[in-house]
Amino acid sequence: MTIVVDGREVGATEGEMLHDAAKRGDVEIPVFCYEPKLGDPVGACRMCLVEIEGVPKLQTSCSTPARDGMVVHTRTEQVKHAQSAVVEFLLVNHPLDCPVCDKGGECPLQDITQGWGPGKSRFTDQKRHFEKPVELSPLVAIDRERCILCYRCVRFSQEVSEDSQLQLLDRGDRTFVGTFDDRPYVDPFHGNITDLCPVGALTSYTYRFRARPWDIEQAGSVCTLCPSQCNVSFTVRDEQVKRVIARDNPDVDDGWLCDRGRYGFEMFAAEERVSAPRLRSGRAAWDDALAKAAAALKAGGNATAAIVGDASNEEGYLVQRILREALGSPHVESRVSRGPSRDTLLRLAQPELSAKVRDIDDADAILLVGSDPLHSSPILDLRIRKAMRRNGAKLAIATDRPTTLDGGAGAAIRYAPGGATPFLSELAACLRGDTEHGTASSVAEVLKDAERAVIVWGERICREGEGATTALLDIAAALDLAAKEGSGLLEIPDLTNARGLREAGCLPDAGPGVTETNAALTPLSVANAAFVGKSTEEIREALESGELKTLLLFGVDPLRDFPDTAAWQRALAAADHLVVFSSFENATTKMADVVFPLETHAEKDGTVTHPDGRLQRVRPSASHPGDIRPNWGVLAELSLALGHDTGVTSQPSAFAALTEAVPFYDGIDDAEIGGRGVRWQERDAASRLPGASGAGSPGTPREREPGDPAPDALMLGTYRDLWAGPITELNPPLKFLQPRQRVELSLADAERLGLSNGDEVKVGENGSSVLARVQIRERIEQGVCFLIEGTAEDNANGLLNGSPVAVTIEKAEA
Repeated sequence: MTIVVDGREVGATEGEMLHDAAKRGDVEIPVFCYEPKLGDPVGACRMCLVEIEGVPKLQTSCSTPARDGMVVHTRTEQVKHAQSAVVEFLLVNHPLDCPVCDKGGECPLQDITQGWGPGKSRFTDQKRHFEKPVELSPLVAIDRERCILCYRCVRFSQEVSEDSQLQLLDRGDRTFVGTFDDRPYVDPFHGNITDLCPVGALTSYTYRFRARPWDIEQAGSVCTLCPSQCNVSFTVRDEQVKRVIARDNPDVDDGWLCDRGRYGFEMFAAEERVSAPRLRSGRAAWDDALAKAAAALKAGGNATAAIVGDASNEEGYLVQRILREALGSPHVESRVSRGPSRDTLLRLAQPELSAKVRDIDDADAILLVGSDPLHSSPILDLRIRKAMRRNGAKLAIATDRPTTLDGGAGAAIRYAPGGATPFLSELAACLRGDTEHGTASSVAEVLKDAERAVIVWGERICREGEGATTALLDIAAALDLAAKEGSGLLEIPDLTNARGLREAGCLPDAGPGVTETNAALTPLSVANAAFVGKSTEEIREALESGELKTLLLFGVDPLRDFPDTAAWQRALAAADHLVVFSSFENATTKMADVVFPLETHAEKDGTVTHPDGRLQRVRPSASHPGDIRPNWGVLAELSLALGHDTGVTSQPSAFAALTEAVPFYDGIDDAEIGGRGVRWQERDAASRLPGASGAGSPGTPREREPGDPAPDALMLGTYRDLWAGPITELNPPLKFLQPRQRVELSLADAERLGLSNGDEVKVGENGSSVLARVQIRERIEQGVCFLIEGTAEDNANGLLNGSPVAVTIEKAEA
């Protein structure tokens, strides 16, 4: 349709609001309360009033849909008078804090006052006063004198994160934003309200009084602290990050950030930061450290293994080249635990079966399997809530542990820890019509008639063996997802760049581009090693037995993050040589022969691949502290020291080598990636993804520990809490969120064991135990319990041996 705004013809779409249509026609209409990310407009601030021919009164452009032929005026005397009056009214009680307000210089109220305000005030009475500032949360301060009651923060709390903690309290000119009973506002997404606030009423304690807009630069990049890979903008002053704010990309994050990504930047300067290479004897020069690392890898030869974690695509690609081409070893892995075979990965990666993040918005039905997005990929939690709230999407959940999304689900099924495979097999049978009744029937009812269905699944289910992913593919086939537009599978991996590392060749049975390993190995490799390398658990076992001699760890900490800490302790101690790339000092670096510093995502230059296949650019925004070098350069030098020239001399040459080696990345360049990224599935080169050579082995579910469990034993499940890990511990503002180990169990089990909330207990298995506090949860199934992985103390990984185990719980001695 066409409308006319201030004499200009502007194209508009059905249902589009006048404000948005006018903006595309290069006509600016001032707003305070309107923010499309928050959903339907509320027309609360009255700043966007316009005159529409044929309508007697002024209308709010943010809440008035465009109509074909509509004639709109935004600068008539009547409109100017109304808008000027709104600004004047807002400034009656607004304090003159601009010289000291953190929003000064980037404040919409300042800009609108200059452009649409009266220029002077007629009011001489004393302004209203509130206590200022008030601690709304440990991370956010609220200055109620500055608040213009635009309702944005309250709407975010109620309609986006759905925590409903923020409210408008009191009435009339005494109305203010607050929480019930002045409780602190603690929510994993609450930092977004400081971005939404159009004035300086909400400010972050981590940024208050640290910089002014004319002192800073904004640097766009990507957050790599979780698989969400949100687009961010770093606020940089004196080459140091002072703030992280959202950089809108609807295809990835919808313009939101979790608090982990927003406030995690202060760890960049932590005392524990590895800022230079070192040997066991202490800090070393780069040449000495590279020579020592090269000697260690040479000594290992084809009995060397590498595990890659926190790495860019280019870094992962170079690591696997060092292993395969310089050392002749196929033992390269990038997964916390065992994963699907190459054939299964290829079937999962088929473009027609790969869902985009944005497909969730328009889905009729969503199935969540084996993951709680709030802890594993927080922005997906908001995305799924949005789909249910705005478009009426039906949600089905199948997990071993309750999730934060259970309350809105049409069906929520609990299976025992390690029981994803039988459940998914039953669901596939229900969808095929092989069986009509069973545990999975309610989930099948949600999915079977959906025209658009998205299955969001957690990589953790792969730890059970090949059977879980094979059943997942059977479900996709039964629903015919490959033939339905806007449908498909979307993985939540364990690691941030898990997909990119797999596609770069960091797999034991696949090279770059998920090619067969014999195509990735050099003649030296073929002569000295098997085509297929060892998985993570097999690497650990081979180190213990002496079959493998040297281990290269790039951005991983097995002693904290991998199952069975004691076994990894033995494996690392048994290794002849240990070379570690790490951002921070930890238990693993203390055992290393050589330690190299890793860049953070604010310093790195490279690419990462989103779980939906979108390549995104991580751009250097801050200077390297200490004596840190670009990691692609360190790996290229290390390869040269081993007598192998990768040909990589810069980041662009590293990316070019990657795109040449991965067939379906062919032709991608920086210009195509741009600021929004590019999905390789949507390019012509996607047809060059290798085909699976077979149906893939169905595998066998992992067997539980042999022997009869004790009478009071419970099956142990684990999960990774959003706040567990160095990101919380090394950030002073986030330390209050650091979780203590807790054991979650049902009311029935707690009563049977004589336990109450808060009791300190020992959770034990095979002679090992961890201390935890009891937390009774009504939605936990009877006979199971859950612990947190990755805590600083009493880590649940200390009890795990890679498969579900039975544990006993007893009260700890006082």
